[in-house]
Amino acid sequence: MNLIFRRLLMSTEGNKAENKVEFGLRNAHYAPVTIDETANKMTFGTPVKIPGAVTLTLNASGDMIRFKADDIDYYTNANNQGYEGTLTLARVSDKFRQEILGEELTEGGVLIENADAQTKNFALLFEFQGDKKGIRHVLYFCSANRPNISSKTKDGADPNTSELSIVAGPRPDNNIVKAKTTVGVSDEIYNGWYTAVYEKGSEVEAA
Repeated sequence: MNLIFRRLLMSTEGNKAENKVEFGLRNAHYAPVTIDETANKMTFGTPVKIPGAVTLTLNASGDMIRFKADDIDYYTNANNQGYEGTLTLARVSDKFRQEILGEELTEGGVLIENADAQTKNFALLFEFQGDKKGIRHVLYFCSANRPNISSKTKDGADPNTSELSIVAGPRPDNNIVKAKTTVGVSDEIYNGWYTAVYEKGSEVEAA
């Protein structure tokens, strides 16, 4: 191998050290999901910024499968049902309420919540900061319940927050739950993460 090329490769690999720690939450986006049941195919709308993301807490969903035979655990396997938890926001945007929660905006500027409204599935994109580089995530098949209504008399500077209950399950078309960037991600994929929902084998990956 050419000496100059080897040094260049070593330098590039040195700049791709994994994060030692992760922290923070930023760049939350949602992308509405459309399902073609005939073709068993999912497509995604353009990601939309979710302003004011405060905390995201998602617990793994699905118990361990344990089959006993011959007086031992004859077969064990993880039952991956995705994740469930909460996304806390400074405020749930009107756009999210319309596009995902199914609320109706009247011509007079009033949002209507109807008990018969159907919520829409969406992909959830977000980013954790790291000491080296931010890690970008996507959960492909999410649903959200409407937030509670609460407030209190003003006492100090802390504003209200809203909590969305989130369920992130496997995609119905291929069972993929989530994806995230790693130290080896290409610039094309990383920089385009919030432009279009990443799909395995997509053109941007092959570029």
